[in-house]
Amino acid sequence: MLKLFECAMDIGEQMLISGAEVYRVEESINRMCYAFGAKRVDVFIITSSMVVTIYTNEGETFTQSRRVTTTKFNIEKLHKLNDLSREICEKNLSAEEIRKKLEKAVNSKTFPLWLEFLSSAAIGGAFTLFFGGNFTEAVVSFFVGAVVWLCLYFADRFIPNKIFSKFYASAIATLLAFLSVKFGLIQVEDKVIIGNIMTLIPGIGLTNAIRDLFSGDSIAGLLRFTDAALTALAIAAGYYLIAVVGGVFLW
Repeated sequence: MLKLFECAMDIGEQMLISGAEVYRVEESINRMCYAFGAKRVDVFIITSSMVVTIYTNEGETFTQSRRVTTTKFNIEKLHKLNDLSREICEKNLSAEEIRKKLEKAVNSKTFPLWLEFLSSAAIGGAFTLFFGGNFTEAVVSFFVGAVVWLCLYFADRFIPNKIFSKFYASAIATLLAFLSVKFGLIQVEDKVIIGNIMTLIPGIGLTNAIRDLFSGDSIAGLLRFTDAALTALAIAAGYYLIAVVGGVFLW
């Protein structure tokens, strides 16, 4: 029972890291533990912590807690973890079988880096067109988006603070847009800036915060909303540093 309990905790932890809503993680752990034969399950989860207690029919009580320090939205991995939790509830899988399937889901092949690179650049250019930019501005935004992706890619590896990495990427995007105007590539910088800043906005985090609040998970919802708000402020601060403060000396 204890090994199966640990498997349920591992799956819940990976779901939380992949960006799942708190209520989804709580429900999945509840269902898996009851499928393992638990008599009662008490689950308390926020965005950075998990505490789960199970009571067995033999009168034993087990409690485990997990500290979650990283979050990286991965909808594909989350989908596979959801499928695994449903399979556990439907079938009588052993701990060894669950471990193998969990390892396969966690280490599943992701999209290649070159595709993420091109997608980020294309999204920046597409948003520029969407907000009224012309073809030349979209082309410039494409290359700016490529640089922004590279900044985020290396920032994730050397800067553990996600908020600072968004500040850094926003400042770089704004700087490149102003430099494009300065060297005569485009007439105005606003469409290029907004096209690339749209790729930095924490839309999924804000959506999950609202869903957690509507689901009654007030603490988790407020924590996620605060994180999304701080990230948005960091993006604005990056723009302000280059456009306003830097403009006094450069533009």
